[in-house]
Amino acid sequence: MPESENDLVSRTIRFLNQQKEMYGDFSVKHEKGVATEALNHESISNKSELATETQKHGNVSEKSELATETLKHGSISEEAEVGTKTHKHENVVEEPKEEIVVKETKPEPTEAEQIAQCKSLEELKTLCASAESLKTDLEGTNLVFGVGNPNADLMIIGDAPGVNEDEQGEPFVGEAGQLLDKIMGAINFKREDMYITNILKHRPPDNRDPKVEERTQSLPYLLKQIELIDPKLILCVGRVAGTTLLGKDEALKDMRSTLHDFNDRELMVTYHPAALLRNQQWKRPTWEDVQKLRVRYDELGGK
Repeated sequence: MPESENDLVSRTIRFLNQQKEMYGDFSVKHEKGVATEALNHESISNKSELATETQKHGNVSEKSELATETLKHGSISEEAEVGTKTHKHENVVEEPKEEIVVKETKPEPTEAEQIAQCKSLEELKTLCASAESLKTDLEGTNLVFGVGNPNADLMIIGDAPGVNEDEQGEPFVGEAGQLLDKIMGAINFKREDMYITNILKHRPPDNRDPKVEERTQSLPYLLKQIELIDPKLILCVGRVAGTTLLGKDEALKDMRSTLHDFNDRELMVTYHPAALLRNQQWKRPTWEDVQKLRVRYDELGGK
């Protein structure tokens, strides 16, 4: 019959005690303790490593989670900023910009441009009244612009105003003017049928001949005056008038008794009435010239 469990344990304990008395403590106990400690140490190390790994993993996880959260937060922030900007952009109503108009400063028109802009004799007369270039070196003179029919087919041009003309502001009103009226009346012209003017618009001192520079400065105004009146025939009385318009430095006797071409018009030159008062011998050639003028005027259909 097999031994009971208690008997077996009791016998084993007795055996061990006998051995202990004979040989002392078993080294197995020590080794077991060392092994146990080693095992415990290994277990602790493993636990420590495991804890460390776990901690590392935890840190990594936490960092990863933190990075993920940061990234998410960044994305959310960026989206928020974009949304904010978009919202601001949508809400901002741009005010209309005020247009800045830069006005161009045009330079003052030149004398030639001012003359060209004149559309009537009145406008030209107004311009002549303010033109310093038309004045001579005699102070206080009046403008002597011209007189007669503004639509005349015959235009008479002298050299410069005299004392009487300066006082009355009208050309050929003195003794020379009275003689001119008689000569033209002899070929059936009245003063109101013609237009009368001078190269110069102001009187020179001592009734001297106009200087070259005075004629040069006055000529553009005279040419505009001729253009506005648009005569068929021009009669220059005196050498100064003839040479100024024709641009020829010739004696009067060489220019008279001839029909000259002038700006699509015809021009004749004869003696000035003031010269006839001083020299009677020039009256006959003057008479011949004006008779020829009348014939040509009628041929051109002058009115």
